[in-house]
Parts: sequence; C-alpha cells; structure tokens
Amino acid sequence: MAPHADDRSGGTSSAAAGSRFHAASTDAAISAENEYAAHNYHPSLAVNQGHCHPELVKALCDQAGRLTLSSRAFYNDVFPKWAELVKDTFGYDMVLPMNTGAEAVETAIKIARKWAYKMTAISLSNDPESRDNYGPYVPNISCTIPATGKTIRYNSVDDIEEALESHGKDTAAFIIEPIQGEAGVVVPDEDYLARVHELCKKNNVLLICDEIQTGIARTGKAIAGGMYPVSAVLSRKEIMLVVEPGTHGSTFGGNPLGAAVSIRALELVKEENMAARADKLGRLFRETITALNSPIVQTVRGKGLLNAVVIDESKANGRTAWDLCISLKNRGILAKPTHGNIIRFAPRW
Repeated sequence: MAPHADDRSGGTSSAAAGSRFHAASTDAAISAENEYAAHNYHPSLAVNQGHCHPELVKALCDQAGRLTLSSRAFYNDVFPKWAELVKDTFGYDMVLPMNTGAEAVETAIKIARKWAYKMTAISLSNDPESRDNYGPYVPNISCTIPATGKTIRYNSVDDIEEALESHGKDTAAFIIEPIQGEAGVVVPDEDYLARVHELCKKNNVLLICDEIQTGIARTGKAIAGGMYPVSAVLSRKEIMLVVEPGTHGSTFGGNPLGAAVSIRALELVKEENMAARADKLGRLFRETITALNSPIVQTVRGKGLLNAVVIDESKANGRTAWDLCISLKNRGILAKPTHGNIIRFAPRW
C-alpha cells in the first residue's frame, strides 16, 4: 500500500490509524481488495510527478472549492483553457477529453472507424495475457494479416508494409504502443515509428499511438499527475470533426476539476524540466545497471525513466523477479515484475 507522502513506516500511516477512509494496515488493504474487488489490476504506475505534489494538491483544492462538475450542455471557464494547452503541447488541432486510458483508446478506434467508414483495424496486441478466455472485445481488430494469418511482429516494418499492401483499402487504422509497457518495456528501433507513419500516410490509414504509459516526458499517466483521472484523444481537425454532438458522450470527460489539475500537471512538466531530467536519469540508470556486470541481469532497456531489467532467474540463487521486487521494497524502492522474469521501473522524474 502506498502510504501518505509524509509516511515512511512502510505500513500504517498516522493519518490512516482510526480513519474511516483508510485501511488500518497494508495487510488489511491487500486482503480487502482481493476479497471485494474484481482482480483486473495489479498495482500500476500513474504518479510521474510524485505522490501529492504540492502544486497539484493546490490546483485540486482551489478548483474543488469553486466548481467540480458542470453539464456539457453548458460552457465552463476551465475546459477551454485545458483544451488549448493540450492542443499546443502535443501539436495537434483538436482534442476530445476522456477519463481513462482504456476510454481514450476505445474512443480513438471509434473515431477511426467513423472516419474511414470501414470495420477493420490492425493492432499489435497478441499478448496472451490480454486475450485469453475473453475473445475479441471489438470485432475486426487483429494483429495478423487476414489473408495469410501471419502475425504482425512488433518492430517489423516489413510486416506492416505487407499487411497494408494487401489490406490497406479495408483498414481504418494501425494502433500501437510506441513502447510496449506491459510486455516489459520493449523499445523499437529509432526509425520504426517514423517509417510506420509514412506507410500509414501512403495507404491513407490512421496511425493510433496508445500512450497510456508513454507520451511527452512519459505523460500517458501523468497528464493529471495521478491526482485525477484524465485522458485525451488528439488528431487533425478533419478527423476529429467526425465526432458530432450526441455521438460520443462522457459525463466526466473535460470536467473543470480534472482540467484544472491537468493544466497544472502539464505546466510542471515544463517548469521542472521533467523531460530532460527523465532522459538524463534514465541514461544514468541503464549505464549503472549495465556496469554492474551482474550475472542475474540479462539486459536492461528503456527510454527516459521507463525501464526494465530482465532477470536470469537461473542465476539468482532461487529467487524470482517477484522475490527481488520484495527485496527492493524492503530497501525503499518500489518496482513491478511483468511477464515473469522482467522487473519494470517507472519512478517519478
């Protein structure tokens, strides 16, 4: 359990003791969550600016005392300022606000289909953990070439070219994670996305980048600093204008409270030079781990402060990646294992 920002006890914080809002201990929190909540998540990353950044707390409290939610049938004075800032920050024409990363991806697919008047999209999501026992959530989305059944491999421009040459006219979009996060921070070649972008332009296919874990200075989850659920879909005006009033609603998308926090979170990215800091510290992390020449480290990879260390468990004296994460936790470092023997690190900047 993540304690309050000022708590270093590793378990129960002083604020949690006797509180009706907080679990009494780490064990109590884990036990209750496992018992009463659907097991859709293991703990994940969302606080790039750190826990309870004072500037984000101030933005949240100031706006909460003024206006938290307004009907989208009316204008409010915060959302348009947010929309302008997000548009300028990311370099697109228009933005559609949502709440979560999953909503944003689903919205992007919906927009792509409306734009193309087609019913097919290509996706690089062949992770069994994401597909087993559920089947396709959305029809006609595949990570294979329909004519051959060949899997479209991540980081293979040739596979994308083959898929678009044979099915480009029937394809609305190609959706991809710029860096595969849950797969273990898999980083493509430097020119991969640029070449894929050119292929998509050539075939009049939209390129959708799922940046839930990545983005400007890795702001997929940091667009509101982990303080409030905010996500966004951005594109060119001619694409975004397929969204008409009443065709895609969201009660909380673009609400004043989330918009205010997100504005301050994005300002902090620039004010605290977070992108450059993440790049510098990420390089230092990878260089330092590599220099250790540890027999249990197979490789270290990543971009900025989104990194993964691949563990050779056969040389770890019987310890698994999970065991190593527990050891790190006992030393004050929170990390998460993924795909068995991979430890993912995603600290604040």
